[in-house]
Amino acid sequence: MGRSELTITDGLPTRNDLNEAAVVSARAFHTDPFFEYLAPPAMLRSRGMNLFMRTMLGNLGPLGLIKVARRGERIAGVAAWVAPGGYPFPARQQVAQTAGIARAFAPRPSMAPPGFRYMRSIEKHHIHEPHWYLAVLTTDPEQQGTGVGSALLAPVLEQCDREGLVAYLETQKESNLTWYGRFGFEVVEKLEPLPQGPAVWTLRRPSKP
Repeated sequence: MGRSELTITDGLPTRNDLNEAAVVSARAFHTDPFFEYLAPPAMLRSRGMNLFMRTMLGNLGPLGLIKVARRGERIAGVAAWVAPGGYPFPARQQVAQTAGIARAFAPRPSMAPPGFRYMRSIEKHHIHEPHWYLAVLTTDPEQQGTGVGSALLAPVLEQCDREGLVAYLETQKESNLTWYGRFGFEVVEKLEPLPQGPAVWTLRRPSKP
């Protein structure tokens, strides 16, 4: 049986939608080098990732934009964008994010210092020009390779081109660099916040005429 048609919608209108999106995102990031470094035990990492993703997706601020990919009734992937002027996040969202991330770290307090050090490094190197910021892009592992990520990126990248704006993101997976390169993203910096921890790459996509 073939896969059902993929549809892209805006927003997570219900709590159930937010929870499902967080679970899908947590599965997608379960083998991310950064989160494996912070929480090697798989069960602990899974719980923390659910809290972390629910916090991030639910606190993007007034300029946040969420694109949701669905096959049938199921969420297949999520893209969380922040429009120009929305980053750094407003104080209210920063407080909510910090509280949620602290809860995610609570079962393993040793995660907090390196985790927040990574966050500070990422914030310090964030670009200052007007841009669309891709805060989260996830595809359910069962749906990878089926065009979900491309479909989630397309609407905002097309808007960037129309408006002459750049797009920006970070990734902890070196293997993602080639994939994002297909869409015009170029590496800006390789960050190494901790000598023994994984690297973080920042990527920028100039608008296309």
